[in-house]
Amino acid sequence: MELNIGLVGHVDHGKTTLVEALTGRWVDVFSEEKKRGITIRLGYADFHVYRCENCKKLNTSNKCIYCLSNCKLERSFSLIDAPGHESLIPVVLTGASLFNAAILVIAANEFCPQPQTVEHLRALEIGGIKNIIIAQNKIDLVSKERAEESYREIKKFVKGTIAENSPIIPMSAQQRVGIEFLLEELLKIEKPKYPEGDFLFLVARSFDVNKPGTKPENLVGGVVGGSVIRGRLKKGEEVIIKPVLIGDKFVELKTKIREIRREEKIVEEATCGGLVSLQTSLDPSLAKSDKLVGCIVGKGKLPQTIYEFEADYNLFENYKLELNDRLLITCRNSRSAGKLISLSKEVVKVELSSPICAEIGSKISYSKLVEGKWRLIGWGKILKF
Repeated sequence: MELNIGLVGHVDHGKTTLVEALTGRWVDVFSEEKKRGITIRLGYADFHVYRCENCKKLNTSNKCIYCLSNCKLERSFSLIDAPGHESLIPVVLTGASLFNAAILVIAANEFCPQPQTVEHLRALEIGGIKNIIIAQNKIDLVSKERAEESYREIKKFVKGTIAENSPIIPMSAQQRVGIEFLLEELLKIEKPKYPEGDFLFLVARSFDVNKPGTKPENLVGGVVGGSVIRGRLKKGEEVIIKPVLIGDKFVELKTKIREIRREEKIVEEATCGGLVSLQTSLDPSLAKSDKLVGCIVGKGKLPQTIYEFEADYNLFENYKLELNDRLLITCRNSRSAGKLISLSKEVVKVELSSPICAEIGSKISYSKLVEGKWRLIGWGKILKF
């Protein structure tokens, strides 16, 4: 896998349907997600882009869907489907730390922008995600006139933002119309240059993969899924994972990597680009039900575990901070509730209820409860621990 592509946008604008169109997988696999019809946790799926050797058209199958000729593999991607529901913006911010690029899905049958469309674009701006493709979805549900009006709304919405010059692809994920044009834009995205150095992995999911009734001698260790953002790791190497909650304390644990998987295939090495799962030697109960989400896995010099920090801040219009505000702080894949204990015109000091792993200069985002819902209100950089 070369790139992690984030899929963002307002609830029910067709993100998960687009994932299925690209990958053949429906990523709303959890019972609560199926019941409520929305994506709650980050969903993951890999897909490949092929070009037909005969008609030269793009598709996601090694057999051309247009002329049934053989296709040549062009590139491979990992797709991350982020929740669109307004109360799940913190999960989107966590996912943005894993994105190399993003597809912003905007439905043509609704006015643009919708509330989460605004907040998701802000999350991409905070994350510095410059490679953005706008999918103008559900054009099969509107007239030509409405499709053109929707296009003008989108252009007005993104003007002056990080997505101002992003391509806009009219399409219908449900009917599989326009997919080939989206694939063409994905192929234009340059492969990122990943930093060398000590191995660092961001945990976005964690699992106990043992089935009920498995005999003790057949149990395997907890599994973490996510993305390598620096360095590389070989099977059998020892790593540190932190901060892990055991009882009422957060600790760092050493563990050995028993197996590495990429796209369901066992590999010998974990490298940057795409999504990877690491099977550890940890007690599987520690990884059950995403308990390790927000942790980092690494070797050598790792980001510090912090409970308090000072940072600058930049607020979106109509928002302000007050002393003793309760905030939600997001730093890469970690998030924690915090209390504003000091406030000046340029710097805030925040006390965290649970630790995060960060470095001086790490970018953070601030969310605040507004009418009972978390709203993204601004961002900043950590200045001091």
